[in-house]
Amino acid sequence: MRKLLNTTASVAVLLALSMAANAADVGAQPQPYTPPPPVYVPPPFSWTGFYIGGNIGGAWGQGNVTDSLLGLNFGNANNNGVFIGGGQLGFNYQFSYVVLGLEWDFDWAGNNNNTGNGILIPGVGTIQATSNNGWITTLAARFGVANGPWLFYGKAGGGWVGNNGFTVTNVTTGASITASDNNTNSGWLVGVGIEWAFAPNWSAKVEYDYLGLNSRSFIVPVGFFAGDTFTTNNPNIQMVKVGFNYLFNYGGRRY
Repeated sequence: MRKLLNTTASVAVLLALSMAANAADVGAQPQPYTPPPPVYVPPPFSWTGFYIGGNIGGAWGQGNVTDSLLGLNFGNANNNGVFIGGGQLGFNYQFSYVVLGLEWDFDWAGNNNNTGNGILIPGVGTIQATSNNGWITTLAARFGVANGPWLFYGKAGGGWVGNNGFTVTNVTTGASITASDNNTNSGWLVGVGIEWAFAPNWSAKVEYDYLGLNSRSFIVPVGFFAGDTFTTNNPNIQMVKVGFNYLFNYGGRRY
């Protein structure tokens, strides 16, 4: 009888230990793996698209002035810098880090007088020749390298300048004669600039341009120099401008 009791107790203990071990194994099972939520990665910045904006700055003109009647050389006609302001319209296309584009701009020039040196003519007085450029427009290809919201670019193309007339002044007597001519002069353009996209769809830029123009002639209609032809040889205009652009976004991230 005692032997049966001992056997029963031993079986009960083994059964209890087995159930405890199984319970421990069940509690130690790992929880099912839950992947983390996906992380949104915005598309890379793109300069591709149309843009429109405005600019202000300064312009400096140069050119050697001569006349055909007396063979005078008034030297290098220049100005001390004038205010310019206007706007631009363009398109960029970016692939990898390279950006190619086309830009047209138009600027009004305030009191852009190009004045040659005064020449003293005995018995007549000191003569000075002055021309006036009223506006400047350019059409150029842009090519650059982008680094995120920064764009470093160059420009090459052509430009046109509107000339409002040519004036010959006798500084000694104060008399002057103006030849009215509203035609344009053309030439080639090169430039460099930096543009920064500082906010969604907005950028700011600073730019330097050199515009080399064709020689320009004016005929004096009346007075002492009537019929005389004054020529500005190899004129050029240098411009420094700061501006802003609104970038039209139709796909790529702008900021």
